[in-house]
Amino acid sequence: MTLRVLLADDQAMVRTGFRLILEREAGVEVVAEAENGEQAVTLAQRLRPDVTLMDIRMPVIDGLTATRTLAGPDVEDPLRVLVVTTFDLDELVHEALCSGACGFLLKDAGPGLLVEAVHAAANGEALVSPSITTRLLAHFTASPLRSRTRRADPELSRRELEVAMAVARGRTNAEIAVELTISLSTVKTHLASIQRKITARNRTEIAVWAWETGVVTGRTG
Repeated sequence: MTLRVLLADDQAMVRTGFRLILEREAGVEVVAEAENGEQAVTLAQRLRPDVTLMDIRMPVIDGLTATRTLAGPDVEDPLRVLVVTTFDLDELVHEALCSGACGFLLKDAGPGLLVEAVHAAANGEALVSPSITTRLLAHFTASPLRSRTRRADPELSRRELEVAMAVARGRTNAEIAVELTISLSTVKTHLASIQRKITARNRTEIAVWAWETGVVTGRTG
């Protein structure tokens, strides 16, 4: 099946660069481009792309507001939004993830990581630029903006806690399987159970929960 992508960035050169990178990949199609946040919301709601690449600083409405509109906690049928920006400020990443973004990538991450992040988002996984993963997720442990709406003690099994900790450290499903010596299907089963128990919609929210509740701390590797 073709993976359909929407590009939202106020710079035409950036959109062109992303399009060239993504459409070199077999099975990836850029279905539309938006030059501001309002246009991104309109196109995304109409076209329902598999992944929307969203810049943060755009005219009319900013990318964080657009992300919240498309993928926020109150959205009944959220879309998958991958925030791509030049800024790696802790507060921006925190707000992007709380707004429903399924990943956060810096524009200088390179073509390979961009493609990987898009596929991860389409598959329901999350990818945050490796250079900022632990530092930015650790920001949840100290931020006054953090949410405490989820249960701190959802009665996860020992293995589920191990999977949640691995997700919070940025591990992929394949890496978790190798690290815990379990199958990929077992990893997915544990993830589904964790999401149900902590009322999380995706693995990004699992990571956020793990940092917020202290299951993982900035001292973990």
